[in-house]
Order: sequence, then structure tokens, then C-alpha cells
Amino acid sequence: MSDIAISSAVKKYGAVQVLHGIDVDIQDGEFVVLVGPSGCGKSTLLRMIAGLENISGGNIAIGGEVVNDLRPKERGIAMVFQNYALYPHMTVAENMGFALRLSKLAKDEIDAKVREAAEILDLGPLLARYPRQLSGGQRQRVAMGRAIVRDPSVFLFDEPLSNLDAKLRVKMRTEIKALHQKLKTTIVYVTHDQIEAMTMADKIVVLEGGHVSQVGSPLELYDNPSNRFVATFIGSPSMNLLPATTRDGTGLTLGNGQDVAVPHQLASERAVDYGIRPEHLTVGAEGEGFAAEVMVVEPTGSETHVICDLNGTEVVAALRDRVTYQPGDTIWLVPDLERSHLFCQDSGQVLH
Repeated sequence: MSDIAISSAVKKYGAVQVLHGIDVDIQDGEFVVLVGPSGCGKSTLLRMIAGLENISGGNIAIGGEVVNDLRPKERGIAMVFQNYALYPHMTVAENMGFALRLSKLAKDEIDAKVREAAEILDLGPLLARYPRQLSGGQRQRVAMGRAIVRDPSVFLFDEPLSNLDAKLRVKMRTEIKALHQKLKTTIVYVTHDQIEAMTMADKIVVLEGGHVSQVGSPLELYDNPSNRFVATFIGSPSMNLLPATTRDGTGLTLGNGQDVAVPHQLASERAVDYGIRPEHLTVGAEGEGFAAEVMVVEPTGSETHVICDLNGTEVVAALRDRVTYQPGDTIWLVPDLERSHLFCQDSGQVLH
């Protein structure tokens, strides 16, 4: 079993606390992505699982065994780093088999494991090459192969695609996901790119300021964010948030004085943020929805992003139709009533 249980995990550097009591359960064979902005603690948490950082409090268990005091090589993990960490004087085959040679495995066994990993990753023709003779994507596959040959119970990936160009990143996302489906090994993957998280993960752990903000499947986080931070971090373009005041238990009033209906009864008057995703806005006739002034029109091919101003707040509508709006035009944006969200302005938590 290669499940991971993280219980009340704390990390301190002197007086500075980076992680504040993290609780995460990762099931055997699950692909879990740790995501969040720079400095949120995601790479620190990954390095604590790996044993590269000591834990200051709480427990980390792998396969039911607490590993707080175990050295990295005793934890049954293999890590793929952002910068590949290949030995430049070794061939691809030598790089992939290096850890096995340190473990004193027989040469025939090492060669067999390297060939097997090379076949999985389509590296067979490259085994005699050196890292300098490889592209960025090929180097990353070699780093993955070096992890595979060790037959670990857990794979750890620390932003492995951040050095690749956009097209190659998309290709490597697919390759890593396919690798997981083939090997069925537990993967913990760190990224700051929420598109990577959405497309690859079985489960996403969103971190903010050293705290777990929300845990759930990609679509669960997208459709039902539990707070304002997750709502704006997950999704591109991000969710629109419009300051408003609730009224009469049936609707709310935006900052420009326009009224908007909401899908459920509200408590007494209070300040809220009204959330609606760009693709859940359509353009209606005059008087429908709320009026906004067009600032920028961005055609992307499959859709058009219309960036508007609403009483000083930026609003983005992602429209499927081609449009010819010009800066300064007024359009009426109609939100999908059932897809709207309300967040408390003070706490940022969702209101049900």
C-alpha cells in the first residue's frame, strides 16, 4: 500500500512558520496535485514527504508507517525535480540506472529495468546519448525514467514542467497522466499552474499561506469553491467578483445600484462578493442583467473574452460567438442564475 496520511503537519524555520497544521489524506494509486501561489508552502510540504525537509510538528505516514524520522532512501519514494538533475557526464542509460548501481544490483537486472523504463517512455533510441544531446522534454522523460526504475511506492513531482515551452508542457502533461494510468502508482505533484492541476489530478489540494484552503476533485473545486481564494485561483479566466449588498432575502444590489437575482434566500442585509464565471455570462437585450462598459476585446479563436468595467470593477465575459464590440460600448451581461456564488466580504467564505 502506498497511501499517504499527513496529520497536523507543521514546518518552522526558526521563528517563521511556513506550514500551519496540514491535514491531507492521499489514497493508494491516487494522483494528487498540490497547487497554490508562490510561497504558499506546497514545495515545502512535498519535500517533507520526501524527507528532504524535517517536520517540525505532526506526522507523515506512508503505507501506514510514520516516516518522520526515516531517511529519504528508506521511504519508498522517487522524486522528479524541476531542473531534471541529470549527470552531464553519464549517458541516458547510465543516468537512469545510477541509483540501482548504488544499491549494488546485478548489471543484468539494472539493464533490464532501464530497458523496461525506456520502453514505457519511448527512450530506447536515446539510451546512448548524453543530456546535452537531448531536448528539454527528453531530459524530463529521462528524469522520470530514473524514478521509474526504482519501482517506488510513491512518485513525487516538483514543478517538473516549468522549464518547458507551452506546447511541450501540454504534451508532457498528457505523458505523465498516461504514465500514471499505466503504473497506477501514487503520485503527489506540485505546481503553481492551475491548468496543470485541473487536467491531471484525481484530487487537488489548494494551499494558501501555509493552510489548506480546500481539497476536492478538479470539477468540485471549479463548480463549488468553498471560499473566495479558491474561486479566483481555480479557473482561467478567473471568476468575476462583484461587490454587492444583499436585500430583502431575494436578491442583491451591485455597486452601481443595479439589482441582481440570486438562486437562494439570503439573510438580512450584508456586504457580499457576487461571483460568476466568465463563461456563465451572456449578452442580453438592453435592460437584461447588468450594464457594463467594454474596455478590451480578446479573440482567442474558440471564444472571445470581453473585458468590461462595472463601476470600477473588472468583469470578463467569455463568449462563444464572434463579436464586434468597441471600447466604450455598453453591453448588458446576463448571469446564469444557477451558476452564481456569494462570498462573505469579511471572511471570504461561501454563503449557502
